[in-house]
Amino acid sequence: MAPPKSKVDGEGKGKAVATTTPSTRVLRSMNRKTRSDTRRSGSSSKLVQLESPEKKKRKTKAKDGGAAATKLKKENEEEEEEEVTVKVEKEEEEHGEDDAAEEANEEDDSGKKKIVIEHCKQCKSFKERANQVKEGLEEAVPGIIVTVNPDKPRRGCLEIREEGGETFISLLGMKRPFTLMKELNMEEVIKDIVEKIK
Repeated sequence: MAPPKSKVDGEGKGKAVATTTPSTRVLRSMNRKTRSDTRRSGSSSKLVQLESPEKKKRKTKAKDGGAAATKLKKENEEEEEEEVTVKVEKEEEEHGEDDAAEEANEEDDSGKKKIVIEHCKQCKSFKERANQVKEGLEEAVPGIIVTVNPDKPRRGCLEIREEGGETFISLLGMKRPFTLMKELNMEEVIKDIVEKIK
């Protein structure tokens, strides 16, 4: 059981308890007025709300059937129409230049051989061998066009072929550790391809 409380006035037997003085420390929160404080005091000062410049820049979020949705749709359609007209004008300007350039390229490329190297991107050894063949062919045959992976390559594939014609090497569906490819002597492969091309 707890001991009885002592009385401060000296009526009881206990010792007098020292009263604590309020602290003189001033905090920032003491200066602030909350909404409830302003309502109690009845002050007529109203809070001033300033518009932020960001609100003007923001577009309103469009609800499914609201007026804002239709407004945004109209704006988007107008922007798309402007972009389409600009693109069409640019294409028409470039199209005339492209036709002349393509005809000139076709005349120049008719005598050149085109070689396609397709290599898998699964392992860097495919890329190293493809680059080695490309550099070797470009050095050995002047004016040859070698393209590497014009389309998305097949998995586990190393294929060297003439565009629209003969296939020189075709290793398809290889799995790790790619022994067929690693056993190839790429210098001999390059010599064989050069002989077949000439």
